[in-house]
Amino acid sequence: MAEFEIIGEITNIQIIARGPGIHDISRLARQYGKGKWRKLKGDAFIRLQTGKVRRAELHWYEAHGIGKKEIKRKFYLE
Repeated sequence: MAEFEIIGEITNIQIIARGPGIHDISRLARQYGKGKWRKLKGDAFIRLQTGKVRRAELHWYEAHGIGKKEIKRKFYLE
């Protein structure tokens, strides 16, 4: 089981970096395929393995036609 499960939608989405501004761009292209990669952040409610629900800031990579990859919880917002 994953560390957490996203409940509902991700809100307040912002672009952190795109294209060559992403440090892992060559690894992402090699692992998932070439695309217009962006690193994004947003807020969402997540359910932890313990069953507790918390609001957290999430970061992930995304490319058109490939989708969201490597979603990470950065910190809790409450």
